Amino acid sequence: MSTVFKIFPFFSMFLFLFSSCNSTENTSTTDLPSNFEISGQVLGAANQPIYLEMVSSKGKVKLAESTTEVDGSFDLKGHVKGLGLYQLTIGNKSNKSVPLTISPNEKVNVQANFNDFERLPKITGTAWAPLITEYMRIFNEFAFKQIQLMNTPGLTEEQQIEQFFELKKPLDVYAKATLNKYPSNPAAIVLSTTLTPAMGFEKWDATNLDLLKKIAKAFQSKHPLSPISESLNKQVVQIETAYNQYLNQGEKTTGLIGSKATDIVLPNPEGKMIRLSDLKGKVILLDFWASWCGPCRSENPNVVNIFKKYESQGFAVFSVSLDADVQAWKRAIKADGLVWPSHVSDLKQWETPLVKQYQFNAIPYTVLIDRTGTVVATNLRGSELEQKILSLLKK
Repeated sequence: MSTVFKIFPFFSMFLFLFSSCNSTENTSTTDLPSNFEISGQVLGAANQPIYLEMVSSKGKVKLAESTTEVDGSFDLKGHVKGLGLYQLTIGNKSNKSVPLTISPNEKVNVQANFNDFERLPKITGTAWAPLITEYMRIFNEFAFKQIQLMNTPGLTEEQQIEQFFELKKPLDVYAKATLNKYPSNPAAIVLSTTLTPAMGFEKWDATNLDLLKKIAKAFQSKHPLSPISESLNKQVVQIETAYNQYLNQGEKTTGLIGSKATDIVLPNPEGKMIRLSDLKGKVILLDFWASWCGPCRSENPNVVNIFKKYESQGFAVFSVSLDADVQAWKRAIKADGLVWPSHVSDLKQWETPLVKQYQFNAIPYTVLIDRTGTVVATNLRGSELEQKILSLLKK
């Protein structure tokens, strides 16, 4: 199946993109006075646990929890320190969650059915609530049609991709129109992820960059103290840098290709020195990433799948993190299931000399190295990366 369909369900992706937005929040809010309330009713959800979580680089933290009444009604109160991305979850499975962009002193009402809680909630009470409610309705229609597309036999990958973008148009149209009209509305935290180049730049609408800049500027003006604003700005800078790199030199060729890979000797999370050259004789994917990098985190499942598929044939991954916080780095490795043993970092972020040595200015950035230690490609993605790896393993 084409990697197109690995993008969705959508809400898991935006939680990656903004997982660091709330990292400055105090993880303990139980002793603080309540400053938000979420009430409502979920039909068919008698005596079900319901809770609000903060998603951060340190993991999920419950801010409020309760149990629904026999009729499905509920009332949650808790404390948030500022505008952030939160998720309301009902039941014992984490997939029944809806995104809420709550600020202090807000009262939110949620009406839903238990069976489609995560797809068709009706949220009211704030300026962002109707925008997210409508977005989720349109997204639900898109997701249903996407499933039908996935089950359509006889389509080539190119046909799947073309039909995917056609089905996604109503979602894009709504998101762009809404974001242009309300760029500083908290709903933009959710809607703006529709504009990101999750599948690379080949079919990406470059006008999205101007709209993303407009949103980032509006948030910095309207919400100057929110970590969300800083995260949005960082994401835009990173996307623009990567896009310019794509335009200037393409995604597949750099001056590195054909040269021997410079050896890397750095400590792993436990302080043990690890060498890239120790993997010589294998086909190596040198992967530059960071725990705070949303696009990196959303790409990690693809790397994990390829590693598990070809490890036994002589394929290895050597991950270099541009983190500064060793604990955040460790948590991200565990959370994303990065099971290969070669993880290193000098914890210097963009000050690492590897940026110059390996000629990159945006992450995620990958370098594919053959069995002789020669660089053969950079920044391959999806099926193209897999096919290249296969060809190298057969040599």
